[in-house]
Amino acid sequence: MGCCTGRCTLVFLCSLQLLAALERQIFDFLGFQWAPILGNFLQIIVVILGLFGTIQFRPRYIVVYTVWTALWVTWNVFIICFYLEVGGLSKETDLMTFNISMHRSWWREHGPGCIRRVVRPSAPGILDDYSYVSVTGCIIDFQYLEVIHSAIQILLSLIGFVYACYVISIFMEEEDSFDFIGGLDTYSYRQPPQEHVELKPVKPIGRNK
Repeated sequence: MGCCTGRCTLVFLCSLQLLAALERQIFDFLGFQWAPILGNFLQIIVVILGLFGTIQFRPRYIVVYTVWTALWVTWNVFIICFYLEVGGLSKETDLMTFNISMHRSWWREHGPGCIRRVVRPSAPGILDDYSYVSVTGCIIDFQYLEVIHSAIQILLSLIGFVYACYVISIFMEEEDSFDFIGGLDTYSYRQPPQEHVELKPVKPIGRNK
């Protein structure tokens, strides 16, 4: 009963993590945030692996999920520090795009209540196709939305980590009990002792003269 409850809970948590990672991946694609896109991609693969291992009783896959979960928590803590500008980090840098573009978070211009205006410069000497984007009226700043997303990921990952360790321990106990109780019996049942057959020499029958 405990194994079933732990497995069902872990399956539910992995499903929530998968949905949260897919939602985050969509908005990171819209904002061209290449570093989070790569992290989300790995998260989706490992969560699917952990989900498969939980359903199919594969503890090794769950171990991989557990190790990655610790790394995923660390990555999301870094994202929180990045957007809150902790430790000398700045959200205005191009770190999330690997310094190959100047795109920012999609939530910066499309957050709840944000009004986006494109302003054409009127100063002479500036190219006609150059424009400024003015964003006003946001209910919540984009950096706090990113922090909320990362905090949700951390919460789900920590709970998933605990249940993954619990399910692994249950699987290991079941394997040990099977080897100790039923292993030798099963072997002896499948391999019955061979009976000794007494062989007698056969005398050749002589030809009739």
